[in-house]
Amino acid sequence: MHKILFVCHGNICRSPMAEFILKDMVQKAGRTGEFEIASVAVSREEEGNPLYPPARRELDKHGIAHSGHRARQITEADLAHFDRIYYMDSRNAQYLRRLFGDKAAKCVSLLSRDVADPWYCGNFDETFADITEGCKRIMEELS
Repeated sequence: MHKILFVCHGNICRSPMAEFILKDMVQKAGRTGEFEIASVAVSREEEGNPLYPPARRELDKHGIAHSGHRARQITEADLAHFDRIYYMDSRNAQYLRRLFGDKAAKCVSLLSRDVADPWYCGNFDETFADITEGCKRIMEELS
């Protein structure tokens, strides 16, 4: 079982987009039983909030299901449970180090390159493309 967790700042844009994009890829590949996929935030700012509407619209545009999401902050239990944790940008890595110190280093890595935060830049299609590229790499690595 591949247990994958995506991390971004608030868990309302990038990390849940990655969660749902990878779930879609896994489902289309017929490999659902091989994966556990989730997403979290490094902050508590958006805790309990649903997927940000422009992120939801971007996923809808590509026919990707995204129901039931509520933002939550990463916990130490997540570090123990998930074997691969991907963050979206170097700021997320800094927060992870502050929260967990060296414990975070064992299974945490950048998804691909720094994925611009669409909350600030508003460019959800570019964010979607960057995340999709990273998720394709994950699928290739785990095939």
